[in-house]
Amino acid sequence: MRFPIHLNALRAFEASARYKSFSAAAEELNVTPAAVGQLVRSLEDWLGAPLFHRMKSGKVRLVPTETAEIALPDIRAGFDRLVIGLERLQESSASGVLTVSISPAFAAKWLLPRLERFQNICPNTDVRLDTSLKPVDFAVQRVDVGVRYGLGNWPGLTSEKLMDEEVYPVCAPNFLHKRGHFHHPDDLVKETLIHDLSMDSFTGFPTWSEWFKKAGIIEKVSTHNIQINNSAAVLQSTIDGNGIALARSVMVRDDLAAGRLIRLFPEIDYKSPLAYYIVYLPELAEVSKVIAFKDWLFTESESV
Repeated sequence: MRFPIHLNALRAFEASARYKSFSAAAEELNVTPAAVGQLVRSLEDWLGAPLFHRMKSGKVRLVPTETAEIALPDIRAGFDRLVIGLERLQESSASGVLTVSISPAFAAKWLLPRLERFQNICPNTDVRLDTSLKPVDFAVQRVDVGVRYGLGNWPGLTSEKLMDEEVYPVCAPNFLHKRGHFHHPDDLVKETLIHDLSMDSFTGFPTWSEWFKKAGIIEKVSTHNIQINNSAAVLQSTIDGNGIALARSVMVRDDLAAGRLIRLFPEIDYKSPLAYYIVYLPELAEVSKVIAFKDWLFTESESV
């Protein structure tokens, strides 16, 4: 795409509008006030309309026209994206850093135990994990790739399904030994149930009530409850013998394999409508480090 106006003219216009002064804009841009004024006039000549009302009260004060005020947010956003793009080029060429956005629980229970294998096959790529629970703007925070949990639709991001998930009850071996064998799902109603509150914002995620309905139990769920807002902490509390959790299969996989937890009633199949997705900005689809990390994630997900 060819720009009809040189970027320097747009920079001069934006800075002049921000400071309401050619002189202050010139100081920021390290040019003369006359040069700034000439650049702004070239933009006005191309548009065929003024961009400022020039108010004289001792010194000339610039007041952007209504048209200019409307255009400024988009122009500023464009400059912000240019800065981000240049920083990405610098990061890619200088450090090979891959910034990955994931939840703290997914990091602790799935990614971190496997990450050494990625570093072995891509030793020149340094992985930086962003485990914030808050919504992440991939462009502003320069995130290269992420793993998100949901239905697969996130505005502005390309998503590829990584793993489906089941939910089922689990408990610690010692807990089961003390209680004896659970013969029927309704035996669990009398026990302390651990609830994962981190899933409350996900519409359709199976709860204990939903699992009991799937098992054919309509009566009220246990009044002995522990509520925790972190999936990894839910599993740790269960490992510690505090109760029975409705576990997420991806999160609990390693704990089951190691014998730290035991799955109860495996005959009851309850798949979550939500899944794990690899997500990234469309413009990063051909970046080699993103492709390498995606391929590795798919390999890891298929090997378990």
